[in-house]
Amino acid sequence: MSQIIKVSENAAIKIKEIMSKAENDATGVRVSVKSGGCAGMSYVMEYSNKPNPTDEIVEDKGVKVFVDSAAVMYLLGTEMDYKKEEFSSSFVFNNPNETERCGCGESFKID
Repeated sequence: MSQIIKVSENAAIKIKEIMSKAENDATGVRVSVKSGGCAGMSYVMEYSNKPNPTDEIVEDKGVKVFVDSAAVMYLLGTEMDYKKEEFSSSFVFNNPNETERCGCGESFKID
């Protein structure tokens, strides 16, 4: 089985940088999805000091990603990246399962 989610080099560098400054002893990032947004679903990313019992744990490029078990089917084959642009920077999810993405890029849809 292929890895649920991959972490780009840029995302790994940024996660390590943020976690080194975190005060809550975070050991990884948790990725999940929630209902909402223009297209129906949104990605949720938060720092976590331990996985939930049902999380899938992915280790890639020196970082741990805890994937919420309810989100696995939506995230299979996704790459988490970090894009830095002139006026903004953010984590982005390159998800081959998306069938639609809203104009602002905050939410997505999977048929």
